[in-house]
Amino acid sequence: MSLVVVDVEADGPIPGKYSMVCLGAVIVEPTLSRTFYGRTRPISAEWVPEALAVSGFSRPEHEAFDDPREVMERFEAWVVENSKGRPVLFSDNLAFDWQFVNWYFHAFLGRNPFGWSGRRIGDLYCGMVKDGYASWKHLRKTPHDHHPVNDAKANAEALLAMIGMGLKLPAR
Repeated sequence: MSLVVVDVEADGPIPGKYSMVCLGAVIVEPTLSRTFYGRTRPISAEWVPEALAVSGFSRPEHEAFDDPREVMERFEAWVVENSKGRPVLFSDNLAFDWQFVNWYFHAFLGRNPFGWSGRRIGDLYCGMVKDGYASWKHLRKTPHDHHPVNDAKANAEALLAMIGMGLKLPAR
């Protein structure tokens, strides 16, 4: 099994009505050197200016990004090429990131290489320390700056720290 941390920036709260702006991913391994970055143009005319602003891009910049189908094809190829066994998607905010990744894979490719589920990093940490409200973000090293590759790396650093603290995951 391969662990893949994914981060998504979007121009609104839900896929379909709003658009993914960009996504980043990293394979969880000590070097954190295998990364993916893709930027997708809007799929609708709807957008929330405050949500888009988080990504650091303007609407005209977003409109010039790549075709979503092509980005998802490249992302799927990267996942398959960099995975041993079944890839498992991990995220800081799984409810947000997963919905965009899953929707885009199914809308544009009719499939999702991650299958039907993913894991939330914070929940793993809460279980490890037996505190449902424990904070885990101190385990990140890379600053959280809303560039999805940097944010995915920071979250992978936290996951690697948890593994170092004794978190047991199936062999990668």
